Amino acid sequence: MNERGATGGARESSLLRTGACFSLPALGLLLFGLYAQSVSAGNLYEVKHSYQADVKVFVVKYEYQADLCVFVAEHDYEAKGKDAVWYWVKYPYQADVKVFFVHHEYEADLKVYFVKHEYEAGWRKSNPLHGRLH
Repeated sequence: MNERGATGGARESSLLRTGACFSLPALGLLLFGLYAQSVSAGNLYEVKHSYQADVKVFVVKYEYQADLCVFVAEHDYEAKGKDAVWYWVKYPYQADVKVFFVHHEYEADLKVYFVKHEYEAGWRKSNPLHGRLH
């Protein structure tokens, strides 16, 4: 008989069989990771100053002028993993990318054209930001 008593080993093996072998910190990290993954899906936030931005954006008049045609989603899950589908969040900490809209084309890292339908969205020209906006 050990220090835990006769049932000590049986209790441990029953916990392992039922899947209750997570420590509380490990379980907390797992749940936080799942939450963060669901929140951070193509979310953008508009900042007030250019130095706060990850990307400086210029909105062009015509589609052919754009590097990227953008569709604005109503729900965050629609933008997950898509550069061309943007979802605006209310707070900076919710954003994957912070953008600042510039007044002149030469100030921009990215030129965008907003489209009305998701099927119209996508990259039109090569840009170093390709694959980095989500």
